Amino acid sequence: MISKSGQSAKLLRSCYDDFDPDWLDRPAAAVRLDFSDYEAEVPQALHGAVTCRTENGVWIVPPDCGVWIPGGVPHSNQVTSNARLSYLFVQPDAATLPQECCTLSVSPMLREMILRLAEVPVNSAPEDHVGRMVRVLLDELAQMPVQGLDLPASSHPKIAAITAALMAEPSDRRTLVDWAAHVAMSERSLKRLMVQETGLTFGRWRRQLHLVIALRELASGATVQRVSSDLGYESATAFIVMFKKALGTTPTRYFAR
Repeated sequence: MISKSGQSAKLLRSCYDDFDPDWLDRPAAAVRLDFSDYEAEVPQALHGAVTCRTENGVWIVPPDCGVWIPGGVPHSNQVTSNARLSYLFVQPDAATLPQECCTLSVSPMLREMILRLAEVPVNSAPEDHVGRMVRVLLDELAQMPVQGLDLPASSHPKIAAITAALMAEPSDRRTLVDWAAHVAMSERSLKRLMVQETGLTFGRWRRQLHLVIALRELASGATVQRVSSDLGYESATAFIVMFKKALGTTPTRYFAR
């Protein structure tokens, strides 16, 4: 996870008691954690995956990606049981980064720099070579492309109810007409509300939900066959077609990278 310093300290302290990003006297600091050692909810993913939730969306963070959380954004994170993660805390205005939450690619060079920074004690005196590395790290971070691995969310009670139902049972194949009846709306009103609240049609929004869930489950070790079945696809081939259309490659090749 990539975050402006200070905002995740309370969450992180339960599994890293001596760390407080507000103590930083340099532009950034990193922490590496293996969540197989922890049971509490807590996230760049090195292995496994992170699901980050805010009021406005759900972000999936597969291996070799990071989720950027601007300062002051309330959020929660859930990790797969096999997750090994790095946290990177960035001081406000230390780098030109997006104003909104997003999933960023993490290049091999940036990944290794974050891991190297995690080896530097956060309470150590700043050194010239560490300072130079941090400046290059932040320059590289600002160049990372944004990945479309989020599910737009809404606090509107009717959209929230549909979201909760499909997150709990993603194989549910009810149509927009069915959902409209379920939330006591006309089809036209629900169609308009979905676009207004999420920016996507219902069909595109549900495909994005399936993609987010699929990435999380595949990163945790589930098979393509199991994921396709859990999402209600008639065959693994149909699921692979959806996955490839969204991400440009098959699930096997995506995680082999």
